[in-house]
Amino acid sequence: MKTFTKLASCTAVAACFAILPLAVSAQSTMAYPEKCKSEGMKMDMSKADMPSGGMPMGDMTDYQKASMDGMKGMHMNMMQGMMKKDADVSFVCGMIAHHMGAISMSEVELKYGDNEEAKQMAQKVIEAQKKEIEEMSKWVDKEVK
Repeated sequence: MKTFTKLASCTAVAACFAILPLAVSAQSTMAYPEKCKSEGMKMDMSKADMPSGGMPMGDMTDYQKASMDGMKGMHMNMMQGMMKKDADVSFVCGMIAHHMGAISMSEVELKYGDNEEAKQMAQKVIEAQKKEIEEMSKWVDKEVK
C-alpha cells in the first residue's frame, strides 16, 4: 500500500508539473482572494496526504473536520481520474471528482453555515454541479469503451 501511495503521489506531482503552464496562465487572470487565506497557517506539504493536511485534528471545528472529510474523497478520485492516458477522459474524470468535492463542501455549508446568502450560494453550487456531473458521466459512458 505504501508503494501505491508513493507512486500515486509521485504521479500526481508529475501531472502538476505537466499542467503547470496552464495553471500559471489561469492564475494570472484570476487571483485567490487575500481575505480567503488563513493568517499564520502554512501548509506542510509532507503531511498533505493526512486527513487534516498536517493541521492537528483536535484544533479543528466540526465544520472543518466535515470539510476535510469531503476533500479526502475528492483528492483520491481526482488523482485516479487524472491518471487516464487520454487527455479528454482524464479532464472529464478529474472534473467529475472536483465537482463532487464542490457538492460535499456545499453540503457542509448547508449543515453548519449561518449566513443565508452563503447557504443560497451553496444550494446553487449543488444544483449546477449535479447537472454537470450527470452530463460528464454520460459523456464518459459514451466515450470510454
